[in-house]
Amino acid sequence: MPERTKRSGKSVSRRQLLLASGVASVSALAGCTTDENPSNTHETPSETEAKPATVASHSSPDLEKWIDEVPRPGVVEPTGTKNGQPYYEIEMQEFEQELHSDLSPTTVWGYEGHTPGPTIEAEQGEPIYVRWKNDLPDEHLLPVDTTVHPEMIPYDIDGVRTVTHLHGGNIESESDGKAMGWFTRDFEKTGPVFEKKDYYYVNDQPPATLWYHDHAIGITRLNVYAGLAGFYLLRSDHERQLDLPDGEYDVPLAIQDRSLNEDGSLFYPSAVSEERGRGHDSHPDPSIVPEFYGDVPVVNGKAWPRLSVEPRKYRFRLLNGSNSRYYNLELVEYDEESSEVGDDGPSFVQVGNDGGLLSEPVEFDDRLEIGPGKRADIVVDFSDYAGETLLLHNDAPTPYRGTRTDDHMKPLPEIMLVDVEGTNEDADTDPTQLPDELTTVPEIPVESVDTHRHLTLAMDTDEHGRMKHRLGTKDQPEGYNLEDPVTEEPTLGETEIWSIANNTSMSHPMHLHLVHFQVLGREPLSDYDSSEDGVDPSELESPEPYDLGWNDVVSVDPGEVVHIVVHFGEYEGVFNDQTGEYMWHCHMVEHEDYDMMRPYRVLPADGSDGDEQAVPDDGTEEHSETEPDDE
Repeated sequence: MPERTKRSGKSVSRRQLLLASGVASVSALAGCTTDENPSNTHETPSETEAKPATVASHSSPDLEKWIDEVPRPGVVEPTGTKNGQPYYEIEMQEFEQELHSDLSPTTVWGYEGHTPGPTIEAEQGEPIYVRWKNDLPDEHLLPVDTTVHPEMIPYDIDGVRTVTHLHGGNIESESDGKAMGWFTRDFEKTGPVFEKKDYYYVNDQPPATLWYHDHAIGITRLNVYAGLAGFYLLRSDHERQLDLPDGEYDVPLAIQDRSLNEDGSLFYPSAVSEERGRGHDSHPDPSIVPEFYGDVPVVNGKAWPRLSVEPRKYRFRLLNGSNSRYYNLELVEYDEESSEVGDDGPSFVQVGNDGGLLSEPVEFDDRLEIGPGKRADIVVDFSDYAGETLLLHNDAPTPYRGTRTDDHMKPLPEIMLVDVEGTNEDADTDPTQLPDELTTVPEIPVESVDTHRHLTLAMDTDEHGRMKHRLGTKDQPEGYNLEDPVTEEPTLGETEIWSIANNTSMSHPMHLHLVHFQVLGREPLSDYDSSEDGVDPSELESPEPYDLGWNDVVSVDPGEVVHIVVHFGEYEGVFNDQTGEYMWHCHMVEHEDYDMMRPYRVLPADGSDGDEQAVPDDGTEEHSETEPDDE
């Protein structure tokens, strides 16, 4: 098992950062400071009290920590079959859920009456159909900013817009859960690219920890924060033969941050404080915020919980389901009586990434970084810690800039307690052994690359002086709007390098729909020449352990360029061929909503434009136990 080598000193001075980031990024840095720190304003107390609460001015109720056990999401069963394949109907609902035993139940949204929603367990190579049913109220649970994409969103219609995206799914375009493919309750109103009611997930990809979540344009941040997310586990016979921890020892853990009101209701800021020095008096009310950082950790829907384990190996499928927050995680010994942190606890051994198993286990000698939207499949051996209590500790600052500093605007260090029950003798009963080899991950050689794309992460401000994040190209580095024409059109069967240069002041977790890619490495922005195509991986900073294998999210820190290589279509027996339009975007969902998301189009190999519309599934094929009507 290879040991992790620590990341080389990649610190960027403030002066270097601002020189690399440009004027727009200076504004971004100032904006973060203003929004998070009301002491920078000059309002009188009466003026401040008259304004809606901001992220900085709000504090959640003081809750006793470590009261509730971490719940484990249930598994949803098919409601019938369609075309001989399992068929699911999964409903989005509003309901009350107890986030903490000392709080009144919280009104949330979720799938099938839970948040996170029930886990879908699918088998590699066995397709399923899912109808995501919107049964949400007419009015949104959270304040909606109608100045976000008003030219694209019909804010005057009745009902809440939703659309579910299977994150990490290598699937057909019409089932991808496109931002403009939204629908309201009972499909009464649908978005301009809505195509079908029953989504088809082919599951022709490696076994992996995927997840599903809302993706409706302009309100993804609100719908996900309200609770619309859940796990999707793709399994295989090969994985079962590896003797990894399974059953009750295979635990999905969705880590999120929330803010709460005294009555237990969700708090999400409806406006931000005045931003001085921008030439604007105020923002709209309600107004989108640049990022959201809550002050309460929530794991599988419970605030400040504890997890009981036996002194043996466990497999944890970690998901960062937060809106904007990064986590740098490790387990440390913890004295609950004094709340003091002790020595390091058991290490993490990573066995899988976004897109499936790594080729071999990788043991960490440092913390695990996990950005929004990313998954980490890890094994932890508790056999030497019987009778002890451990703390899952986070030291990631906010906003995250890829460096470990004490400059925490919204620190959230204590995530979850782990109680290791039993005695040392119990540890001898663990039958699992971690294999030296997990699977074959075919390397995509840079010599096979057909196209090299030079892409940028940029910042701007809108007419209200608010931060607006964008995605750009070498020809337009300041970025495009979401509605601008497609600029990335790879061809099915070809391989591309995407070099993503971060010209902003914070890290961004970049997500590509449909495909999984491999990280070639990183380099400082000052060493990068966008006029040169081709990459020599030996001259780059090597990928981190959490960058190995197949990824669908990669973090790009400020002042750096990350180079990824991606093959569009089946490759060496893994994944499958798909064409059509998909999205790529930052997975900080506030950024995704405004405006750090762009479409890209995979063209057929025959040279056609790939714009043919899919024929909607009319629901006339074989069904049993249910009669879905897909008109």
